[in-house]
Order: sequence, then C-alpha cells, then structure tokens
Amino acid sequence: MPLTRTRILTSLVAIVLVGQGCSSSASGSTRPTGVTASAWNNFALVRWAAPVKTGSGGIAAYRVLSNPGDGTATVSGNQSWGVVSGLRNHVRYTFRVVALNGVNKSSRPSSASNPVTPTPVEIHVSGNQLVNGAGQPVRLFGVNRSGTEYMCVVDGTTGAGIFSGPSDAASIGRMASWHVNAVRLPLNEDCWLGLNGVNAAYSGPNYRDAIAAYVDRLNAAGLVAIIDLHWNAPGGRLSGQQQVMADADHSLAFWASVAATFKANPGVMFDLYNEPTTASWMCWRSGCDTKDGWRTAGMQSLIDVVRATGATQPIVVAGLSNANDLSEWLSPPLNDPLHQLVAGPHVYNVGPPGYCNDIACWNGIFAAVATQTPILTGELAEFDRRSDFVTKYMTWADEQWTFGRSVSFLGWSWDAALGEGGPSLISSFDGTPTSLGLGFRDYLAKLFDAGEVQQG
Repeated sequence: MPLTRTRILTSLVAIVLVGQGCSSSASGSTRPTGVTASAWNNFALVRWAAPVKTGSGGIAAYRVLSNPGDGTATVSGNQSWGVVSGLRNHVRYTFRVVALNGVNKSSRPSSASNPVTPTPVEIHVSGNQLVNGAGQPVRLFGVNRSGTEYMCVVDGTTGAGIFSGPSDAASIGRMASWHVNAVRLPLNEDCWLGLNGVNAAYSGPNYRDAIAAYVDRLNAAGLVAIIDLHWNAPGGRLSGQQQVMADADHSLAFWASVAATFKANPGVMFDLYNEPTTASWMCWRSGCDTKDGWRTAGMQSLIDVVRATGATQPIVVAGLSNANDLSEWLSPPLNDPLHQLVAGPHVYNVGPPGYCNDIACWNGIFAAVATQTPILTGELAEFDRRSDFVTKYMTWADEQWTFGRSVSFLGWSWDAALGEGGPSLISSFDGTPTSLGLGFRDYLAKLFDAGEVQQG
C-alpha cells in the first residue's frame, strides 16, 4: 500500500490496460453492437453484444477505446463487458469496441456508446429513492466489512489491531469483484474516541486516520462507504459488545466527531446504531434510562448532533428487535430537516418472536415503509450454511423496484475470521465464498449482467 487506482481496478476485473492502437486490418468479422456505458469514479463500465460473424479463429479479445482518448482496455473474447480506467472526472466520454480474432486482426469499430461523465462517488435521498450525483435512482448492493468493531478491543486493554484481515486496495478490489457498489464499516465507539484504556496504537487518532484512509480507498474504487456505530458502552465500561441502544455518555460525541470528519465527503452514509433492542419506540426515538442504570441516546438526538456539524449525508436508522422491526418507524416520524433518512432493517433467517423474515411481513411492513423512504437492509444473511433465504429476500427486494420502492441490501459479512456459520460470506480473504457467499455473489452477478448495479 498504497496502490494506484488503476491497480485497484486491475484486481477488480482482471483487465490488462494497454496503450496500443487499434489494428486497421480486415478480419472478416462484423463489428460489436449495442455498446452502452455507465460512468463511475475515474472509470467507466462498457458493455456490448458480440459480432454476428467472428471471422477466422473466433474472437480472441475485445478492445475498448474511449473518446477523448484517455483510456483503453482489452478483455478476453468470452467477455462482453470491460472497465476503462484512468478517465477524468467531469469529462464527457463515449466508447467504441473492436473485436480481435485469433490472428490479431480487428473488426471495424462499433458505433459509439451513449455519452457518460465520470464523477466522484455521491449518494443522496430523493423522496423514497437513493440517487447518485447525477440524480439517477440507484440501489446499493454491498457487503459488511466486519472487524473494525472488535479488533481494537479483542484483548481488553491491549487490543490486536484495527482491521480483521487485509485493508489495502487489492483487498477492496476483491470485494468489488463481486459487483458490489457499497461497503458498510462497523466501528467501535471507544476506539474512535480513544476512551477507556484502549491501546493508543489502535484507538484515537490512529484508529480515526485508518478508518478515514479506508473510506478514501473505498470511494476511489467507486464504492459508497456506510459508517456504522456497532459496539459501544456507557461510562467507564469498555466497548466490548453492542448494547440495547446508543449511550448518552459517548455516542453523541462519537457521531459529532464522525460527522465532522466526513461531512465534506458525499460518498458516505451514516448508520446511527447497529441493532437497537430497547423495549419501546419512545425510548428508540427519545432515549430512556435502562434497567442497568445508564441513559440511552435516542435516534432523534443522534440525528440532531450529526446535522449540527453541517453534515448533509443520508442517515440510516435501524428499527427495533435487533434492527428488524419497522412497524412504527414512520409513526411519528423522526425529524431530519434535510429529508435524508433511510430505514435500515436487518434480515436473517432466524430471530426473536415476531421477527420479520417472511414474504408476508415484508409485503406488509417493509413495503409500507419503502413507499415513504428508501430501505437499506444493513445486514442480510442466514445461519444454516445455505443461501436460499437470502436469495428469497433479494428476489423480493428486486420486485419492489418494479413498484417504485427502493430496497437495497448488504450481505453479512466479508470477514473470514467469522467462519462458515458466522455467518461469513467468505472462507478466505482471497474472496473464496462460503455456501452463503456463493449464493449472494451469484445473485449480484445476475444483477450486474442485467445492468442494475450502478455507482452511487
């Protein structure tokens, strides 16, 4: 580390960037057709249809050419998409594709693609939709990058690090190769604030700088970063787990600091608290005293402290019952003067009594919320070492899109240390999927092939 942005994208899609020009020799193949492009941060995704006639030797490779000529990419002949890197943000581009046959002869260039303009990652709320910097509706499909909530306090006072596994650009490329466009990053309150005896090597400025640098790397790869308060504790207790709710002692200071750190970054969202388990919606909104004698911070006070910093990013608010219950999320509504709130349920195959994990409940409660505000399913997984359940939910979420309701989802979790039944999406940080991860990855590949994965 650091790696260049080109190398990030090289690891993402295994494309070799070349600077050579296009051969003018005739090959006998017709040209590629149906070229379309999508703009991302300093790069573009280009798709096409194969030529009707392939010429002698078949199609060995495709070459993508940009206009203006800032970037070129070559991909294998069995691939119908490519990423062109090294583009300039805020510059308008079109792309043409040529086919190279087995004797390195090229077809005529395709017709030009639609024009696109790369821009930095940006995400906002508009009505009940998430939109990118161009105002286009997008959904977020991503993963949780667990580890930053527990590694810094794993050994009590000494800690063991900040990340579980690698955090460099190449590791982000391996996540992005699953066709994700967002990553949720769980944080630890004490580690961010440098409280309660956490090793200074893994807390305070060192922790904050590491998180900020990681967010920059995520954005550079075209990914929205979602900052989540995951582990916390009141008073002098160590943040060694999550609580029933954010605590009034430190969580307000945490969000004031986090929001101030990232307020100039439009590619960030704030997830106020991981999985509330308080007994009442009143406590969820306004705070209350717990049975253990400490005061919680209600969601409204957390919203207020974020907005007081001048931060304008979308704010994700999880429901009750381990974030799964949205039954009273809208009534009465929380107040955000910028109208940038997002509902953030978590969905697993098992949960406490009344847990919303079947289609009937999703059609009833979740769909009603999604008519008013976007839904970002902050955690989606199952504990049975299968992927049937998550596939059912992802399919349901796609169906909502046809009704004008925006339901995004993030798989739990990209952390090999959690193990197969953790649940984890991967069995190794090289991106080898678990049974859960295989189903999740394959579903995202289908969305990608259908052109539904767009940059924030």
